[in-house]
Amino acid sequence: MSESPVQSVDRAIEVLEYLADHGESGVQDVAAHLEVHKSTAFRLLSALEFRRLVEQPGERGKYRLGIGLIRLATSVSAQLDITRIARPILQELADTIGETVNIAVPDGNVTVNIDQVRGGSSIISHNWLGERSALHATSSGKALMAYDDSLLKAGVDGHLELFTANTITTKADLLDEIETVRATGIAYAREELEIGLNATAATILSYDGSAVGAITVSGPAYRLDEDRLTSAGVSVLDAAQRVSTLLGWSGHA
Repeated sequence: MSESPVQSVDRAIEVLEYLADHGESGVQDVAAHLEVHKSTAFRLLSALEFRRLVEQPGERGKYRLGIGLIRLATSVSAQLDITRIARPILQELADTIGETVNIAVPDGNVTVNIDQVRGGSSIISHNWLGERSALHATSSGKALMAYDDSLLKAGVDGHLELFTANTITTKADLLDEIETVRATGIAYAREELEIGLNATAATILSYDGSAVGAITVSGPAYRLDEDRLTSAGVSVLDAAQRVSTLLGWSGHA
């Protein structure tokens, strides 16, 4: 009987942990550790090698951890660095504006909020931490798409789901919106994800100019009206540029 997908994933992780502890190892070594047939160990190693999570050095038949793990580790490290570096600036922004401030990062064709600071006016505000939101209906999604062509393609080519009467649902309108974000550096969402919720965002750029996150300010439309939303956008842009500078970006967000 074939093993379940969950069991396969668990065994693959165990292979990575074994190689991390023991260094270069052969198929027989891995099979013995997993207590599986050699052919099973070979299939696991081959799948991991295809994803560049393990590799075979000069001596064929021996496996070690691959450079694909560096990319994954760097991604996690970057997110940890963003939250650590940005937290004082987020707190300052929340104290100044009085609304909820988040950092969102891209995750496939959505954004995910990885840090949140609440301002004095947002005691009963929604907790957005960990939430996944559509690119086209959020200020953070627009901010990220403006500086990441692959995200923009995902957003434009994907299903532009209708959340409210204000949601952008055509590719042409979304592209026009992104051009405005690129020109100003500031993204807005005016009751596009939820009725009564307004938000503004600006992109955090890494040292190489890549979009690694977005700072957002959100709040109820009756508090974050057009004047306050516009003012908040300017403050968010300043905050995002400050975080970008701390991450090594020397250009203009």
